[in-house]
Amino acid sequence: ELMTGYTMLRNGGVGNGGQPWVLRWSSRIRLTWLSFTLFIILVFFPLIAHYYLTTIDDADDAGKRIFGPRTGSELCEVKHVQDLCRIRESVSEELLQLEAKRQELNSEIAKLNLKIEACKKSIENAKQDLLQLKNVISQTEHSYKELMAQNQPKLSLPIRLLPDKDDVTFPLPKSIRNCRLHNCFDYSRCPLTSGFPVYVYNSDDYPFGSSLDPLIKQAFEATVRTNVYVTENANIACVYIILVGEMQEPMMPKPTELEQQLHSLPYWRTDGHNHLIINLSRKSETQNFIYNISTGRAMVAQSTFYDAQYRPGFDIVVSPLVHAMSEPNFLEIPPQVPVKRKYLFSFQGEKIESLRSSLQEVRSFEEEIEGNAPADYDDRIITTLKAVQDSKLDFVLVEFTCKNQPKASLPTEWALCGERDDRLELLKLSTFALIITPGDTHLVISAGCAMRLFEALEVGAIPVVLGEQVQLPYNDVIRWNEAALIIPKPRITEVHFLLRSISDNDLLAMRRQGRFLWETYFSTSDNVFSTVLAIIRTRIQIPAAPIREETAVEIPHRSGKAAGTDPNMADNGDLDLGPVETEPPYASPKYLRNFTLTAMDIYRNWNSAPGPFHLFPYTPFDPVLPSEAKFLGSGTGFRPIGGGAGGSGKEFQAALGGNVPREQFTVVMLTYEREEVLMNSLERLNGLPYLNKVVVVWNSPKLPSEDLLWPDIGVPIMVVRTEKNSLNNRFLPWDEIETEAILSIDDDAHLRHDEIMFGFRVWREARDRIVGFPGRYHAWDIPHQSWLYNSNYSCELSMVLTGAAFFHKYYAYLYSYVMPQAIRDMVDEYINCEDIAMNFLVSHLTRKPPIKVTSRWTFRCPGCPQALSHDDSHFHERHKCINFFVKVYGYMPLLYTQFRVDSVLFKTRLPHDKTKCFKFI
Repeated sequence: ELMTGYTMLRNGGVGNGGQPWVLRWSSRIRLTWLSFTLFIILVFFPLIAHYYLTTIDDADDAGKRIFGPRTGSELCEVKHVQDLCRIRESVSEELLQLEAKRQELNSEIAKLNLKIEACKKSIENAKQDLLQLKNVISQTEHSYKELMAQNQPKLSLPIRLLPDKDDVTFPLPKSIRNCRLHNCFDYSRCPLTSGFPVYVYNSDDYPFGSSLDPLIKQAFEATVRTNVYVTENANIACVYIILVGEMQEPMMPKPTELEQQLHSLPYWRTDGHNHLIINLSRKSETQNFIYNISTGRAMVAQSTFYDAQYRPGFDIVVSPLVHAMSEPNFLEIPPQVPVKRKYLFSFQGEKIESLRSSLQEVRSFEEEIEGNAPADYDDRIITTLKAVQDSKLDFVLVEFTCKNQPKASLPTEWALCGERDDRLELLKLSTFALIITPGDTHLVISAGCAMRLFEALEVGAIPVVLGEQVQLPYNDVIRWNEAALIIPKPRITEVHFLLRSISDNDLLAMRRQGRFLWETYFSTSDNVFSTVLAIIRTRIQIPAAPIREETAVEIPHRSGKAAGTDPNMADNGDLDLGPVETEPPYASPKYLRNFTLTAMDIYRNWNSAPGPFHLFPYTPFDPVLPSEAKFLGSGTGFRPIGGGAGGSGKEFQAALGGNVPREQFTVVMLTYEREEVLMNSLERLNGLPYLNKVVVVWNSPKLPSEDLLWPDIGVPIMVVRTEKNSLNNRFLPWDEIETEAILSIDDDAHLRHDEIMFGFRVWREARDRIVGFPGRYHAWDIPHQSWLYNSNYSCELSMVLTGAAFFHKYYAYLYSYVMPQAIRDMVDEYINCEDIAMNFLVSHLTRKPPIKVTSRWTFRCPGCPQALSHDDSHFHERHKCINFFVKVYGYMPLLYTQFRVDSVLFKTRLPHDKTKCFKFI
């Protein structure tokens, strides 16, 4: 069959019965292949798919398994699908609600945008109005300046005149005795703007220099080296000074030799104009060897003058130079109280040669009428004083014969008895000290009289000068009637009555004034030389040199830390404390009377004002210092301040008050290695109105941390480096302080802004006083007979601590440069008491107590590191300070007060036991 089939296929399947077979065979083949294909699909494809899927499930990332076995938690998640769907539906509903709200907000934003556009248009209109107002103000200021220029001539400094080296000589006056400034002084060498340069000859370059007293010479040279007016350029000098005495007698040159040496000075210029010859005396027996020397147009300053020699307003009577190379010992100076001492008055002296024997003839009546005193005046004085002593109405001590050899003296002069220490011990027991002028009326002043005056003032015995013709030291610029009694000799019989009639208050005032004169113009070589120069400078009306300010050496520091605001410090309720300054800080007005002050109130420059302004040669209303330096910058003198602009309480609250329309204050903060406390204190000053700047006195030798970030409080912070750790640095007159008002504050003091502003307001109404917050008082310890410092709360106070107090910069100059050095030394020794010293100074000058203003009981810093005041020895040291300061001043200058200024706006809750102590304003 196979063959047949093959044959049939080869023949094309043609033949008998071939066609159906082929079809049948073909059908079988298709069914077989179809079955085989289905078998493959149904068997192998599931196996392959199973293998592939199981391979995927074996992957490491179990989270990617799709068909593998699942954990129980995954099965649980699957069960919560329906819950998630329900949550999705809830969220969808909330989203729809939020969308609705968003659309509402968009509509509101659109409305606000419209309002913003309207406000922008209003701002633009306001800017245009402001610009117009600025233009009006600018035009008004320009018009004001034009009016001022039309009514005030433009002034500029004059061209300084420098005379030729070879001055053209001008004729001498008819008599050298007629020399005055207008005819014997060359003003062209001393322009107003010259600064008063003074050239001092070196005495060693001339033969007479070897004859000078070594102590006088050494003291004079030391003073010259430190004087601000001395110059080494002789070509620009206004005055030329030569020291010629005191000379040692064995080595003293002849008058003709000394005259030749003076006339040969390189700048003498034939007649010696603009020269000053100084003859200082250290002993009472100093001779007047210049009397026989021709001094030409040169001025003479010495302690002994005859009337034929002395030229009033030209020559100068100087005080003796007793303490040539030493400072006064305040511990040896007796106190000014009690006012009355053992003896009402005392006198010791011996007249070596009488007037009658010196003249070798009896004066006629006609000669007495011509002005010469009768020869028996001294005899009348002796008789009267002995009668007072014998009456025993008062204890007096008069001795007209020395127990030991009297000191050498001029004819008709009362010689001194005994040694200086013995004389001082007697004067310490005397209320008054008699000074009998020489019987020769031609002797207007002698070294012996000047020595008696010096010793009386030194120990507080009020001088009683018998003889009105006397020319006391610096007589043309000092009002001696405030410190001494000058009585004509014919009134000798009335002296006892006069001395007994003076009240204790007047006695104390005269004693204080005498102490002031002695300390300021007599006590040291520097004072004597400065006074002589100041007299000449005042006579020719040249302004004094500016007072020295402390140059602030700034410590570099990083700032930029935004200062926070302590709500307790800045929560002022509805109080309007004033504007926080947005413009740059402005300084106080400068003192502008430099060229007119010397021509006005000359006596006021040299004498304290009426009242007990003593120890220092000026008052808070007189900017002239003993070194003859004035304030050219801020802090110069006090201006009277009155009320504000008036109005209702709101206007009063917003106005600073006073007659100075613009004023700021400077905060001076003393600190020592307490960075965290300091930073907190500085931050509390953020936003404080009327604050000019903050001066941080860094009192530690260790500099602040380099990474320390200082707060930005809106005003400059000046960190000043000091030379040494001293509490006196708190009161240095730093040149960075450009305001008159200083707020001295500790770095751990907590004061609210409203408290500070209230204190500033009060100070502006009492600029000559200390105005502060913590009050203290002094008390007399009866068992120990000494003064005590007391910090207990009391209705009375006499001090306000400078840890939080306002004061005028004027007092910083006085504290640092004028107050006795012994006080500052004690402050450095104890590292304490600087605040007490400042209170002593201000009360001594003003004779007024400080003013306490009320704080809200927030003064101290809770939790701050312990301060020096917590030491056990703190109060003991302050007791010692008070008693030492009393010895230096000679009396207790502190004054009690029950007055306290409290703001009714504070609404302070007062303790029941304190309400009776307060007086409100």
